[in-house]
Amino acid sequence: LGIALRPPCVNGSQPTFAVEDGAILYALGALKGVGVEAMRIITAERAAGPFAGLFDFASRVDLRRVGKKALEMLARAGALDALDSNRRKSFECLEALTAHSAAAHDERGSAQVSLFGETTANLPAPRLPQPEDWAPIDRLAQEHAAVGFYLSGHPLDAYRGPLRRQGVLTHAELLRKAGAASAVTARIAGTVAAVEQRKSARGNRFALVRLSDPTGLYEVRMFADVLDPARDCLEPGRSVVLAVEATLEGDEMKLLARAAQPVDLAVADAAGAGLRIFVNDAAAAPSLAVRLAAAVDLRSRSRGPIHLVLLTPDLPEIEIALAGAYPVSPQVSSALKQVQGVVHIEDF
Repeated sequence: LGIALRPPCVNGSQPTFAVEDGAILYALGALKGVGVEAMRIITAERAAGPFAGLFDFASRVDLRRVGKKALEMLARAGALDALDSNRRKSFECLEALTAHSAAAHDERGSAQVSLFGETTANLPAPRLPQPEDWAPIDRLAQEHAAVGFYLSGHPLDAYRGPLRRQGVLTHAELLRKAGAASAVTARIAGTVAAVEQRKSARGNRFALVRLSDPTGLYEVRMFADVLDPARDCLEPGRSVVLAVEATLEGDEMKLLARAAQPVDLAVADAAGAGLRIFVNDAAAAPSLAVRLAAAVDLRSRSRGPIHLVLLTPDLPEIEIALAGAYPVSPQVSSALKQVQGVVHIEDF
């Protein structure tokens, strides 16, 4: 429909769905296991001003009233990103934040004054864990668990280039192609959402597999001869490439699977010749070196050069070709994107 959907945010969203500047604000209360009333506690305090960070949030909102489950879902969905962009850190420090919040609100409620004349509600911030953020694929999995669908990206985004080089279509592309012919055979990629097993009137086993790709949701019928050998790669959250027959019945496209394989296997020989890594901070180099050293041990048929491109505001781009050949698979690219200071990665 062309209407923007803004992700949940404790500094911007409402307990229920709302519209702002022509965009839909995803409701905090629509997250799984998160009640509208608990979110009203947050937005009522936010009326005094946006939260400056995790500790400001914990000091101003009694997190005990919000609840552990709701807080976990906020962190997993990225609703705390405005307070700290490291979702794993936000998730893992919730216990410490709740304890800090409880102490601050208990002291504030009793109006006790310390020996120095300050309320102990101004407690020193406890030390928080500083874990490395979840990998992009794990961030999306956590987001999916909280929201119910992929909101900020899709697991197949990292495979876009290799899939395109292999001639694998998106669901939207296949729909357009099916509209121009009575029946079409093609390859299509998707991330499994659910598998529903059934029996036909003749007693034949089949499954309806629900999947998604960056262009939408779709369903594929899969009979036992395809289902049984592919069962391991059809777990929810796994990404696959399917060979399908597509037919259009009215406005609905029917898909029948003829083969299925894990996406990593399907694109094993389709990665780019190399990776170009753009960084805006030279301090990212040591972390990149550690990850590349670990990647050398991976069994990958796709190896190639890696170029490091340093972006500085006052100088032209500086591109450095690293010595040797490295795995250049989507998994490696995804791992490198986690490094702080990495702006963008492209294959060439």
